[in-house]
Amino acid sequence: MPTTDPLVGFKDCDAAILVGARPRGPGMERADLLQANAKIFKAQGQALDQVAKKTVKVLVVGNPCNTNALIASHNAPSIPKKNFCGMTRLDQTRAMSQISARTGAAVENIENIIIWGNHSATQYPDTFHATVNGKSLRQTVNDDAYLNGPFISKVAKRGAEIISVMKKSSAASAAAAACEHMHDWWFGNQMGGWVSMAVISEKEHYGIAPGVCYSFPCNVTDGEWTIVEGL
Repeated sequence: MPTTDPLVGFKDCDAAILVGARPRGPGMERADLLQANAKIFKAQGQALDQVAKKTVKVLVVGNPCNTNALIASHNAPSIPKKNFCGMTRLDQTRAMSQISARTGAAVENIENIIIWGNHSATQYPDTFHATVNGKSLRQTVNDDAYLNGPFISKVAKRGAEIISVMKKSSAASAAAAACEHMHDWWFGNQMGGWVSMAVISEKEHYGIAPGVCYSFPCNVTDGEWTIVEGL
């Protein structure tokens, strides 16, 4: 049922995709949106806390998504922190698309590209554990200068590039990534190997303090994500 009342919209929901943020405009960084959007995600977190199922899976798409996911979670103390994610799947698909164009390999044959960190220009798209057709991505591309420079910059700044050309944000590709993220969160990793998810961990991983919403490589089984260890 369409509604503008979050207490109606979130009532007993199993999944919530939070896209209701002020969009970026030309020349804006995601951080510029923080003040306006903090109020939005505070209210949405409080509404989820009141009326959603405690098992609800909440995916935050609205930017800055890592911070907004943390704000929403903070305002929904009765829902486990593991049930809130920020979306870095869009960055992962952008990275896979670049490698597909570079190598001619089908996207479904590119696996384990990792997005570490924040869905912003500071993220790190990691190809050191990735494969193309089962072989090392780094060896297949065979161009470290490209992988360590233009590749990373293109993934991290692709959103701004689209805004510059189209004068609006990349809604369609973000929607596709949101569908892929939620699909894998429910049913397990389907394509691309590890799934990049910005999650709030209860313990330290890779030197990242607990309680920070940070994108890690994850595996998903029976609707539960776990961070890939030992890389």
